[in-house]
Amino acid sequence: MGPPGGGKGTQAGLLKQQWQVPHISTGELLRAAVRDGTPLGLKAKATMDAGELVSDDLMLGLIEERLSQPDAQTGFILDGYPRNLSQAESLDQVLARIQQPVSGALLVEVDSEKIVDRLAKRAQQEGRSDDNEATVRKRLAIYAEQTAPVANYYAEKGQLVQVLGEGEIAEVTQRILAAVNEAGWG
Repeated sequence: MGPPGGGKGTQAGLLKQQWQVPHISTGELLRAAVRDGTPLGLKAKATMDAGELVSDDLMLGLIEERLSQPDAQTGFILDGYPRNLSQAESLDQVLARIQQPVSGALLVEVDSEKIVDRLAKRAQQEGRSDDNEATVRKRLAIYAEQTAPVANYYAEKGQLVQVLGEGEIAEVTQRILAAVNEAGWG
């Protein structure tokens, strides 16, 4: 977990290699299900084509389907989910049902102003119009309101590890590995 532009995807990709477990990005999962025409993908496509957001239940179904695959049996990195408390509670129920309980939740912390600067640079380098300052600030506000409380949910359960996500990518990775090893779930 962490704010948009905080480096979650970058770190998840590196940790996937380190731990030999799948990196499951909900955005990629959704796009693949739609592309592959799975039953859940077809439902998601119809919803998106109607200009609506994919429901929590549908997204949770996609996640459950993915986590039931053989490569996720020894572990996984879930990126982009849960985004709110309701999703966290529902995810816990699914994970209990498939006997894949949460080992821990990682919070990558980055100062908001550094994120605005980071994403402005990314917008210039990659031509991403969704990384303009106004949009980034709105995404940060939504994160603070909806997603940040999920960290408290996992902290109360003793499952949260917090790591500073600022600095060189390799430095952040080393901080994560040290924190996860110290927590005993790496």
